[in-house]
Amino acid sequence: MKKDDIRRNIKARKTLLSEEEKQAAAEQVFSLLEQTAEFMLSDRILMYHSLPDELSTRAFIRKWCGRKHFYVPRVNGVNLEILPYDESRLSLGSFHIEEPTGTDTSSVDEMEMIVVPAVAYDRSGNRVGRGKGYYDRLLAGSRARKVGVAYDFQLVDEIEADPHDVQVDVVITQNNHIVIRKYRH
Repeated sequence: MKKDDIRRNIKARKTLLSEEEKQAAAEQVFSLLEQTAEFMLSDRILMYHSLPDELSTRAFIRKWCGRKHFYVPRVNGVNLEILPYDESRLSLGSFHIEEPTGTDTSSVDEMEMIVVPAVAYDRSGNRVGRGKGYYDRLLAGSRARKVGVAYDFQLVDEIEADPHDVQVDVVITQNNHIVIRKYRH
């Protein structure tokens, strides 16, 4: 299936979810994530700040914010910058996503784990994003552990990977914890 077809199918499936289903799924997925060695051993974690149609990261960030150092991306032209998460320093940015304000950017090299959003994943760690390539550019040289989180239906049979696509190391859905590459801390 082509990436645009996957995007269309997943978008349609997401519209059928109730708020209760969305919340329950986020709780399940992030509960699985916090039990992983990747999460337990990581202190500096880049999280995405969720859009309404994505698994919500807000409760998870609030729960762990005092014990982990969270960072969130900010769009800067065609690239993403990384800034520390501070709920009091968020403003509506590109694509109507709350983004951090300030100038205290960090390097992707400082991150130990990156929770990567996507429209879909496959069992080989390939992902379909929204089509702009922001995360592929950000992840290209990163040695951080890359973890994809998604609803069960976002796990598809196969995604055709392009040469510039960056795979994730782990995919977690409500009922799946797929390790593609073993963790080396």
